[in-house]
Amino acid sequence: MSASPRLGFVQCISPAGLHRMAYHEWGDPANPRVLVCVHGLTRTGRDFDMLAQSLCGDYRVVCPDVAGRGRSDWLRDPSGYVVPKYVADMVTLIARLNVEKVDWFGTSMGGLIGMGLAGLPNSPVRKLLLNDVGPRITASAVERIGSYLGLPVRFKTFEEGLAYLQTISASFGRHTPEQWRELNGAILKPVQGEQGLEWGLHYDPALAVPFRGATPEQLAAGEAAMWQMFEAIPVPVLVVRGALSDLLLRETVADMVARGKHVSSVEIPDVGHAPTFVDPTQIAVARQFFLGSA
Repeated sequence: MSASPRLGFVQCISPAGLHRMAYHEWGDPANPRVLVCVHGLTRTGRDFDMLAQSLCGDYRVVCPDVAGRGRSDWLRDPSGYVVPKYVADMVTLIARLNVEKVDWFGTSMGGLIGMGLAGLPNSPVRKLLLNDVGPRITASAVERIGSYLGLPVRFKTFEEGLAYLQTISASFGRHTPEQWRELNGAILKPVQGEQGLEWGLHYDPALAVPFRGATPEQLAAGEAAMWQMFEAIPVPVLVVRGALSDLLLRETVADMVARGKHVSSVEIPDVGHAPTFVDPTQIAVARQFFLGSA
């Protein structure tokens, strides 16, 4: 089994022009069974290394860096950093993969993109796992994420950057130092500072522009639209909630099970937002849902 994925790029389009989206690919490239894994707001496709290595014997696992993150291009117009644009990029990616159907694992923002795609008529999504996200997102979680999103942070050393990321990722739950390094290593990139080489974050700070610019009315309209998309999803959906999550409330999960067509749920103990699926017991949850075997 390869210890690192293959790196590919696909050309996508927005009103501001073309941009390249990177994706990390594991497993047999000829395997028609494809699992697309999409990360959270400030993360990258490398979040799924452990999950992908565990499932790439059964799947061709494809983990994109959503536009503005990781190895992907930054958008010229930050108003494009929104779910409908990301859905369009994923349609382009799936066309590149040359398959008719995919299974989908979406963490946080990646789950919102999955809902947006799976709720469309004739969607390619066959099964959908929503990792700690739903149509309703708490105001407190939005405020917490907004407190650090887009800040121009710089670190003198790689280790200093890792320590910062571990602090803002504390809700992920317990991890070994090695696991933290693997999870957050791809989040840092070398940058030229006034005093020489420093370390910064991998994503476009302009991600914060549409995030912070949303009005209460826009947020309410967005939630209503997401519920409409969610209720239209005809395929099996598994909602995974971190038991300590401040973003996805237990009441929201109950509403999702009641309002969706084929929705089940599971709660991961001692974890907030969001489970990382590095732990074997969490990986077993995904394997059971997608493949029917632990």
